[in-house]
Amino acid sequence: MHSRCTQQIETPLATVPSCPGGWPEHTVFDVSPSPRLPVSPAPHPRIPRIPCLKHPVPIPSAPRPPAFPPSCSPFTHSFRGRSMPPLRTALLQSSGVPGDIAKNLEILDAHAARAAAEGAGLLAAPEMFLTGYAIGADVHRLAEAADGASARAIAAIAARHGIAVAYGYPERGTGDDAEAVYNAAQLIGPGGARLANYRKTHLFGCFEREWFTPGDEPVVQAELGGLRVGLLICYDVEFPENVRAHALAGTDLLVVPTALMNPFRFVAEKLLPVRAFESQMYVAYANRTGPEGEFDFAGLSCLAGPDGIVRARGGLGEDLVTGDADPDLLAASRAGNPYLRDRRPGLYGPLAR
Repeated sequence: MHSRCTQQIETPLATVPSCPGGWPEHTVFDVSPSPRLPVSPAPHPRIPRIPCLKHPVPIPSAPRPPAFPPSCSPFTHSFRGRSMPPLRTALLQSSGVPGDIAKNLEILDAHAARAAAEGAGLLAAPEMFLTGYAIGADVHRLAEAADGASARAIAAIAARHGIAVAYGYPERGTGDDAEAVYNAAQLIGPGGARLANYRKTHLFGCFEREWFTPGDEPVVQAELGGLRVGLLICYDVEFPENVRAHALAGTDLLVVPTALMNPFRFVAEKLLPVRAFESQMYVAYANRTGPEGEFDFAGLSCLAGPDGIVRARGGLGEDLVTGDADPDLLAASRAGNPYLRDRRPGLYGPLAR
């Protein structure tokens, strides 16, 4: 896409083309398989790649320097000069019990225990998991402040199992904002600290617009496990501008509690991997499942990588799936994909109108 011809480096002795004007100062060609990037019969065209020109020059055997030094990447905060362990991310695919907060806390507790036992450092639950989604006026009756009783209960769950928890809930405003209810998502750290709270900015359909007030803070982030974690909710991720704003703010892992209903399953199947690829980040999408009120939720939760490959995928029913958000792969992918580096923001002004 970015050159007339590309080729993969697949053998210990490869060829590197000459480059008119010289290669960028810090260009490094990694000619042996990386231990962090699995070699497959059909390697992804982005990791690694080089332009293929006319006059190949043999590369002599030599000790391999560190691939993709920080200055090669348009993003540097995730490449810290040493390998960091992946953040295993668990996606809870469940609609819980609509209207029953106590039961939903029990379900969350059980799955937090299971996810932690499988080595996960983060459990993501769906949109409005705390109360149910299609509960009409009960949204206002069950809404709580961000530091309310349920938040404290989930903080205790997170601390008990040593796992961060992201979950959707109806947030009641405070002070002058006390009459407002927001479709919100909160991230609680593995020690029980509240790390981030996000209010959905793009409400979907008349159902949500009837019961919720839209948020107005586009990017909410927190540091977790060596990654910068951002939050969006469901419909928000379908706007590329939202995800790109996170990319420009340095989000590494975008957590998206969602309530995707049929017939829109293509969003989970097709759109999410594209969002991850075009903005060079991991996207964790935790969906509801099955019938609820007038809706039939699609399941198909997924963790998509910055190379556009789905690392974990839920089925159509209740599920808990896990996948790794790997900082090393993220750094390599960003170094090999120049989308953000090659942007020309001056041309895009009309998009903000």
